[in-house]
Amino acid sequence: MKKHRLRKLLLVIALLAAYACAIVLPYASQPSVTAATAESFSTADFYGEGDNGERARIISGNGEALAERIRLISQAEEEIILSTFDFNADNSGKMLLAALLDAARRGVRVSLLVDGLAYATGILGNPWFQALTVEENVELKIYNPLNPLKPWNLMGRLHDKYLIADWTAYILGGRNCYDFFLGDHDGYMNYDWDVLVCCQDARDFPSMDQLREYFQSVWSLDVCRTVDGGKPKRQDELQALYSRMQQEHPDWFEPVDYIDLTVPAQRIRLVSNPIGPQVKEPLVFHSITELMEQAEKSVSIHTPYILCDDWMLAQLSDICASVPEVTMMTNSVANNGNPFGAMDYYVNKEKLLGSGVGMLEYDSGVSYHGKCFTIDDRIAAVGSFNWDMRSAYLDTELMLVIDSPELNRQLREAMGGYEQDALKVIDAHSYDLAEGQTPQPLSPGKERRLKILYRLAYWARFLM
Repeated sequence: MKKHRLRKLLLVIALLAAYACAIVLPYASQPSVTAATAESFSTADFYGEGDNGERARIISGNGEALAERIRLISQAEEEIILSTFDFNADNSGKMLLAALLDAARRGVRVSLLVDGLAYATGILGNPWFQALTVEENVELKIYNPLNPLKPWNLMGRLHDKYLIADWTAYILGGRNCYDFFLGDHDGYMNYDWDVLVCCQDARDFPSMDQLREYFQSVWSLDVCRTVDGGKPKRQDELQALYSRMQQEHPDWFEPVDYIDLTVPAQRIRLVSNPIGPQVKEPLVFHSITELMEQAEKSVSIHTPYILCDDWMLAQLSDICASVPEVTMMTNSVANNGNPFGAMDYYVNKEKLLGSGVGMLEYDSGVSYHGKCFTIDDRIAAVGSFNWDMRSAYLDTELMLVIDSPELNRQLREAMGGYEQDALKVIDAHSYDLAEGQTPQPLSPGKERRLKILYRLAYWARFLM
């Protein structure tokens, strides 16, 4: 009897191990950049001459980020496209749902694209989302829904975040649709970036064309599934919320002249990864690092996490070897809200410094989630790409690269607001502290958890 039970136990363990392998192994080998990709890259494609009619503005505050999204939705007349990794029905999430419901009832077509993990953990069966999807003008699609019968696709995620309103304007960046990223709310938050883009002539709006073409390519994938129907149970409450928003925040609903509020761009180009759920050629990382390597004076990078393989680290070393000043700001180990990001930086900080990059650590107690960079005094870029292996090889990712001296200056000044409070790293164990700076202590408990995580999960850092 004992032998029979042992055999059954061993069989269960073997089946679980085989299933785990089916999840992990398809992503375990990271593709190289192809010769065709390398040959097709041209720095000149990212630079323009003169004003091309497109204009942009950095959105830095969480409150402003929510307000501009509500404004675009409330002013839309024909179509709204919202693509996001995560969407929760908390305070700001309900505000977005209320605005989208009102738009749909005005006759605006609403297309909502959400990642399969977010759908399974927060949207499936949620009555607030069902109150929106019951409207005939609303279509919700799920990118790569979690399917245990297809374990080889389970790690592929949609990480894009953007909102398109008609042909008027769009917002693209790194913010998900919930309270951590949007609105002036009490409690935990993340700092992040968006860029709002408009055009003097909507009939000649090149980056809008790029973004819409990208959206359609993802929307039409076989791995995207339409969610049908819904229930009107929460519609009255969403309508009441929309009315309160109009009363309490009338400025959100006032039309604005985006031309006056933005600065001119000479060229705007969207950089994206392959869009399927399988392991990917690292197109975004290749493009942005090749572009950085051609800088004449300086490159400044912000990223919440850094998890590099040897090739990614070599690319960073090449940038540092060819550019006089390269700085990178990330969360300190104590400040990092992502345990895997904290663990990897804790383990590999010295190796990262060996690339020659000047490291700054954000250590304010609020987790920094910004993903942006500047090159010299012309290029500014904002998007969803973290400097980690998941963003390089696994997820869909977008970075909007903008040639605009004015926007570059705007972004550098906003980045500097964080950098002036950051810790300047000397080596893996010390800082060049400004007057009044005191690094957050790494608690014994967190350090112990990071060491345990390192022993158990470091082998799977390409999935983190």
